[in-house]
Amino acid sequence: MNCSKIMDMVYNDNDISFLTQIQIDFHTFFCSSCAREIERYQDARSIMKNGFFPSSPELSDSWANIENSIMAKVDMEEETETQYPVPGVLSTRGWVISGLIIMISLVTVFFAFDFKYLASESGMSFLLPIGITIGIVLTTYGALFIGSHLKELSERFGL
Repeated sequence: MNCSKIMDMVYNDNDISFLTQIQIDFHTFFCSSCAREIERYQDARSIMKNGFFPSSPELSDSWANIENSIMAKVDMEEETETQYPVPGVLSTRGWVISGLIIMISLVTVFFAFDFKYLASESGMSFLLPIGITIGIVLTTYGALFIGSHLKELSERFGL
């Protein structure tokens, strides 16, 4: 029997028969990863059953007191609400540095030895795809920069 079927039997433990328990025990005797997983599952289950969550004194009050305490907490959160920077978003400095790296890499492609050979062999028809590629890269970068900094740019230029 494979591990997934055994774990399904453990997780759906509403009606574990004697035969099913023997199958689970036999499998866990040979499969240490399933034995660890079953042990973790049983530990978590016992914690959840034995009152892991403490009782809340605010919920034992009347409904009016509960509503007042909840609304007081909501009001307090609204007063102290701050904006946190979104992780993974480049700052303006990061965008400028990325733009400079892109510009330098696009300009230096013309100085490569293979480029000179390809340009001389292909002629002027080779410059058309290079120009289109550079135009697409710069246009996409500019659109993403402006789109992601629209609020700051409109405030800076008074738009």
